[in-house]
Amino acid sequence: MEVIEVKDLVKRYRGNGFAAVDHISFNVESGEIFALLGPNGAGKTTTIKILTTLLKPTSGTAKVAGFDVRKDKDSVRKSIGIVFQEPSLDWRLTGRENLDFHARIYGIERKAREDRIEEVLKLVELEDKADVAVDKYSGGMKRRLELARCFIHYPKALFLDEPTLGLDTHTRRRIWDYIRELNDSEGVTIVLTTHHMEEADYLCARVGIMDRGKIIALDTLKNLKDLIGSDLVSLEMDASSNVEVFKKLDFVNDFRKYDDFVTLKMERGDLRIPAIMEVAKREGIEIKSVNLRKPSLEDVFLHFTGRRIRE
Repeated sequence: MEVIEVKDLVKRYRGNGFAAVDHISFNVESGEIFALLGPNGAGKTTTIKILTTLLKPTSGTAKVAGFDVRKDKDSVRKSIGIVFQEPSLDWRLTGRENLDFHARIYGIERKAREDRIEEVLKLVELEDKADVAVDKYSGGMKRRLELARCFIHYPKALFLDEPTLGLDTHTRRRIWDYIRELNDSEGVTIVLTTHHMEEADYLCARVGIMDRGKIIALDTLKNLKDLIGSDLVSLEMDASSNVEVFKKLDFVNDFRKYDDFVTLKMERGDLRIPAIMEVAKREGIEIKSVNLRKPSLEDVFLHFTGRRIRE
């Protein structure tokens, strides 16, 4: 069953006519964790704002839990939870009071509300901090409380807009674990936006890669990486070097040049490096560094756009 259906969605701003979202289409299945991946300004947040009824689309259609985001705004809002990029907690209240206030907004009765608060506090391991004012929480604790809050009313779809923005590496990994645990325990459909390749890699089986308002690739992580090949050998050198010689090697399946480095796709790259270095020596090309690796999502992004995700 498809919980989210997006077809030919466009968001164009008045005045300059800029298309922040440019004719995108995708579906998300029930219980799936799906990522919209891309650099800042790619259109990810705009897409989430449309799906959560915060922005009106210029054209196209979008449905969440079977409700149209234009025609059934209230029904959409009752069916979703959302964690924004910026914290939206009341820091003067305790963690429990924040959850209680949110549950009251959704009309959850007292006994059910109290039971549910205990459930979600346990899920994000904040039971011992429940009665502490939120302004005493660390950044990671605030993010965990926001996850608990948006789950409290049993949403059918959860939207996480850059859920680990500004967090350190250790805290980011813990938030990933909480997201997975919430998905496993509740079976809720999750859509997240991120420009962290490793975040999508860790959480999702399927991603849509966005750039300049368009979805340029959409598939499972495995299929996207298989597009690149078995091994990638990256060579760093002077930008003026004659790198075309590497393209002519019979074992090179694909050749990509990016400023001062080239990436060569091949089978059994570990056995091919000596031959590559021999060619470089013969042509008088100084190799500054060599890197052998399996394809990553960063390589997929490079493949489709010719630039790194953080450029």
